[in-house]
Amino acid sequence: MPRVLHTAQALVDVILEIDELPPRGGNANARSETTYAGGAVTTLIAAARTGATAVHGGAHGTGPHGDLIRQALARDGVALSDSPRPDLDTGYCTVLLEPSAERTFLTVYGAERQVTAQSLATLAPEPGDLVCVSGYSLFEPTREPILEFLESLEEGVDVVLDPGDPFATFPREVQNRMLARTTVWTSNADEAKALTGLEALEDTPEAIRRRLSPGAAVVVRDGERGCVVFHHGRGTQIPAFPQKAVDTNGAGDTHTGVLLAERALGADWESAATRANAAA
Repeated sequence: MPRVLHTAQALVDVILEIDELPPRGGNANARSETTYAGGAVTTLIAAARTGATAVHGGAHGTGPHGDLIRQALARDGVALSDSPRPDLDTGYCTVLLEPSAERTFLTVYGAERQVTAQSLATLAPEPGDLVCVSGYSLFEPTREPILEFLESLEEGVDVVLDPGDPFATFPREVQNRMLARTTVWTSNADEAKALTGLEALEDTPEAIRRRLSPGAAVVVRDGERGCVVFHHGRGTQIPAFPQKAVDTNGAGDTHTGVLLAERALGADWESAATRANAAA
């Protein structure tokens, strides 16, 4: 059975609930603090809980943050393809969460950035596997190792890009190298608009599709309106399962994990997206 493989950073999320962001140089008191394993972990756990075989190929640190990541993955049977780095702990991301569910991020790099094309190759992808890439991995120093690894993959391995906010800001050359190997694009509406420069969301999936490898699929999430799945020249609106937003942190990653797990288990894109909408 095809596997869900992830190359991205697994790091610790520290969630601080605040009433509003402070002004520059100001102060804000957090109402609560929650610490948990985030980044690639959320996608992998969602995939594993859906029934897929999930493996993380990113780097891990030695220390309390690295331990937290490994414990979280192990609880849901997610395997690791690489060994922990002995002299550095995993990094973390402080998330400032407002009552509207809007999030602001501050990230501290750690061992998760110590990847090479060779360390990623321990994932040993085979045709049919789905290899996940985060746009955040395309910052230095992980950019070249990621691209080198992707360009070495054999035909039939699906490459799934979750671009995040940064991807649209990267040089065109970097975008083109990544998109040339991408067979699945999955993003939110803002990220799709940022890449294409289009205001009409309904026009973005086809525009993105034209920049991807032949036969690629595009999934664009649009909050309470669900998502659009575009492949084989046709777009389908998949309705959401509306509910009050309590914390949107990780919702997109959960959607991606379930979407890819359902594909690995044999579902078509529309069915997979429907189940992903329900989970997110």
